[in-house]
Amino acid sequence: MALSDDIELLSAVPLFSNLDKDQVKLIAFGAEHRVIGPGEALFREKAPADCAYVVVRGRLDLYVMGRGNQPYKQASAGAGVMLSELALVTMVERKYTAIAATETDVLRLTRAIFHRLLEEYPPMARLIQARIKQSLEDLVKGAAALGHHFGE
Repeated sequence: MALSDDIELLSAVPLFSNLDKDQVKLIAFGAEHRVIGPGEALFREKAPADCAYVVVRGRLDLYVMGRGNQPYKQASAGAGVMLSELALVTMVERKYTAIAATETDVLRLTRAIFHRLLEEYPPMARLIQARIKQSLEDLVKGAAALGHHFGE
């Protein structure tokens, strides 16, 4: 895939949508492509997350461990979806296992590249902070909406 295609894809990711082309280009230039085959795991639930991934093509099924230690398919992620965005900012653990449903191409975005971007473009940090804050608020609202399933 050409660098220009990576820039176009990353520009459409909500976390990066307000960045200018040079900023997105820096991210794209530092990204690493990885292709995984059907049934192959990209990462496993509870593993340390040192990077985020953006799906370029294909589909990943996202599983969490359910009752009786059985995997439960929680969602699927297709082209343009970013996984584990908080790993760009801090050390977290993976919240699910990502298994390729089809041959899948992903971009691996490291925390080091992201921090370099923040150092080179300090005003961008406020934009990114606002995006991450919104993502966390959405997560909290989603969890609150599920409260009735847990007797709350």
